[in-house]
Amino acid sequence: MENKSVAVTLEHVTKRFKNVKGKADVIAVNDSNFVIEPGELVTLLGPSGCGKTTTLRMVAGFELPTEGKIYIGNEDVTMLPPNKRNTATMFQSYGLFPHMTVFDNVAYGLRLRKVDEKEIKERVEEMLKLLGLEGYGDRAPSKLSGGQQQRVALARTLIVAPQVLLFDEPLSNLDALLREQMRVEIKKIQKSLGITAIYVTHDRVEAMSLSDRVIVMKDGFVRQIGKPSEIYEQPNSRFVAGFVGKAAFFPVKVTSEDNGKFKTLLDGREVDVHSAAPDVKAGDDAVIMARPESLRLVDKGEGKFDAKVKLNVYLGNSIETFLETDFGEVLVEIDDPKVKKVYGEGEEVSVDFDPGRVRLLGVSED
Repeated sequence: MENKSVAVTLEHVTKRFKNVKGKADVIAVNDSNFVIEPGELVTLLGPSGCGKTTTLRMVAGFELPTEGKIYIGNEDVTMLPPNKRNTATMFQSYGLFPHMTVFDNVAYGLRLRKVDEKEIKERVEEMLKLLGLEGYGDRAPSKLSGGQQQRVALARTLIVAPQVLLFDEPLSNLDALLREQMRVEIKKIQKSLGITAIYVTHDRVEAMSLSDRVIVMKDGFVRQIGKPSEIYEQPNSRFVAGFVGKAAFFPVKVTSEDNGKFKTLLDGREVDVHSAAPDVKAGDDAVIMARPESLRLVDKGEGKFDAKVKLNVYLGNSIETFLETDFGEVLVEIDDPKVKKVYGEGEEVSVDFDPGRVRLLGVSED
């Protein structure tokens, strides 16, 4: 199956929903601007009500923008209905026809398009093989596992050769192990076919493991766009930092900056930080964002602040140590616990920062 990869472009897209009770309109998506490159898999990530599903539905044509333009490739599709756009959507529910076999479910879209039966047979068999469903064509969907049903739904979506593949939280009905397996399957297949894809989820692990880039949304606004590593390691706000991973925040005064390296004061103790959000400058009040792996435990009095070990959680290749501190509960990750020192529960300790792995952010919660 051949697909010509295309870009998806949103230009100043806003979606307002009228409030039937006479109150102010609800702005679900507010002035979104971004380009998804040909062959990219980009995830829209954010909490419920952030606008991610509305954005996906506008790309699909199920909702029309109040303002702005949407392009698929070079074509303005802003006002086109779904059947006039070369897109296909996978929803949370599998949506398989229970009275049809696996073969007929996958062939359904081709038959609607009046494709010759010989070609249908060839394309369906090719797609079933690609999805690891070879030999399952005569089965009823009810005879399949949840993961197999999900692959049938994916096969039915892919077989019509869409230019853009849209995923609306398709794995939410699967258990944890199947979700992990299907994430890998989706990424492999999307990359092998080179289809441009947009994936909606509120699950940060799903977003980080699947995506070429992540678009983080809140309250209808795009808050940050970047590669998963950039979003995780270089968030530009407390919201993004906390949404995409575990983080602790420490209030500091920024005393100086030299070539992108900052000196700060945390309760009178100097802390070096080698990364900062664009709006942070010398003289500002700010916060140090620290991931669990960016903190290090040392003997009491030897670090930047003291703490008490509250709980150790053994995870095999690492230990999560929860600390009681003046800044609230703080989590420290100790990798390779057979080599690193592990402090016992109840022990008093001190905490150091890794300057290259922490980041300065503005004091605003957003």
